[in-house]
Amino acid sequence: MKVKFWGVRGSIPTPLTQEQLKSRIAAAVMRLKPSDLATPESREAFLAGLPPYLFGTVGGNTTCIEVRTADNKLIILDAGSGIRELAVSLAKKQEGLSEFHIFFTHFHWDHLQGLPFFSPAAYTPGNRIYFYSPREGLEKILKDQMKPPYFPVTMETMSAEQHFIRLQNQPLAIGAGVVHWKQMKHPGGCYAYRISEAGKSMIFATDAELSSEDFKREAKNQDFFRNADLLILDSQYTLGEAIEKYNWGHTSYSMAVDLAAEWNIKKLALFHHEPLYNDRKVYSIQNSAQWYRARLENKRFEVILAVEGLEVEL
Repeated sequence: MKVKFWGVRGSIPTPLTQEQLKSRIAAAVMRLKPSDLATPESREAFLAGLPPYLFGTVGGNTTCIEVRTADNKLIILDAGSGIRELAVSLAKKQEGLSEFHIFFTHFHWDHLQGLPFFSPAAYTPGNRIYFYSPREGLEKILKDQMKPPYFPVTMETMSAEQHFIRLQNQPLAIGAGVVHWKQMKHPGGCYAYRISEAGKSMIFATDAELSSEDFKREAKNQDFFRNADLLILDSQYTLGEAIEKYNWGHTSYSMAVDLAAEWNIKKLALFHHEPLYNDRKVYSIQNSAQWYRARLENKRFEVILAVEGLEVEL
């Protein structure tokens, strides 16, 4: 199973501004020494030695995750603006895929605003798109946001065959993968998904405000969280912000680390980054989370940062 990040920001797309780009270039130039420019190798070494917040970017697209099963079934988690980048990649690769499975955690704008731009996949006759959610009225929800005056093109113009599936109580098999879901705390409701295949599992829990309920050693929590190989978890806030913004529906990085430690997670990916934070601030949150994890007794799981383009193989 392979997991790839196409959109990692929360709430609203956050493109890199002109001022931010200028600031990065200036900061990089300030680090230069004459020896760094001497040879192609020294220039490459200089660039490689720059911190990731200068030479690279977290990404500004909203939520979208790609999951590929061993038999090459494509599962898409949320359709934020990142799904457009996924669509462009699919078109370039020309894999011949004709079946797409899109699961929605919830229907706030940052999680479905990219759906009209899932092109050409959604607009190709003969393709099939399966939409999934535990929430009732899925078809109406998706179609109502993609019509005038909200958008000039309706879902009826999508030439791909469309199927709207309400998830019930039983897990769902998609190719070699099995999908489970669990409701999390978020205004208006939100669902986390666990996808398992060949003894490996990943969890996608964006827009989740953790509480004591998520740490209780109850069967529903144990079955869903325990021993996951990868946990992609909302970690938008610092602890102070999480307290200040109680009931806003998001989690602090420290509580994300605590949850990973509680349920023996192998790898924690910090996700749904605050749109007001620049890349340097987001990377500092990763550093703080790693520092905090290192001080937990006998906990050796890895803490990574969800950035656009990152691929994790389980």
